[in-house]
Amino acid sequence: AAEVGAAGLMVIPRLLSRGISQAAQAEHFASVLSAAPSLPAVIYNSPYYGYQTKAGLYGELRAKYPNLVGFKEFGGAESLSYAAEHITSSDDGGLLLVGVDTQVYFGFIRCGAKGAMTGIGNCLPREVLQLVKLCRRAAKGDPDARRFAQELDEALAVLSKFDEGPDLTLYYRRIAAETIDPVYQRPALSSDRLSPSQEAYAIDQLRLFQAWWKDWPGKSFG
Repeated sequence: AAEVGAAGLMVIPRLLSRGISQAAQAEHFASVLSAAPSLPAVIYNSPYYGYQTKAGLYGELRAKYPNLVGFKEFGGAESLSYAAEHITSSDDGGLLLVGVDTQVYFGFIRCGAKGAMTGIGNCLPREVLQLVKLCRRAAKGDPDARRFAQELDEALAVLSKFDEGPDLTLYYRRIAAETIDPVYQRPALSSDRLSPSQEAYAIDQLRLFQAWWKDWPGKSFG
């Protein structure tokens, strides 16, 4: 029903029986939120769950549960735009968080996102934190920050795209083994492995990004 993070809960929809019923989803979210009223929570919206939380239900839950502080959107640009237009831009709409790596720039600049949860950020923390920093400055109108943010977003495009596929954890464990600690190369299950082609492609793209980053002037901007 929920994932526990450092800052609180990410609450996913009900996935099994009655998953498309708004009444069932309302009861599900209310049960989770009321069970931990002092713990900040965000609704985790994703097309993979088969249910999209819309403005009406979110607004009702926000009114009843002060611990519901925001909305993590894993969908693409259209979903982020909907969340910004109909949910989080109101005075009491809470925080919009980008939940998919490929939409960080779009989410901050075009949708007013206040934070991001990324997969590649676990492998390249310095670089992704710089992207977020640049996006925040660009969202305030800084043209140089916007240009650098676009450049960095484009350079990360392939590595970020892995977040949209079913093998995302395998890709990011393999990349983290190169950038953080070799222990991450060990699979959680022996059958969970990238193909030789996938692995070579991921490492080639990582090396290309690292070579670009080494001499990129935007890494020290701001």
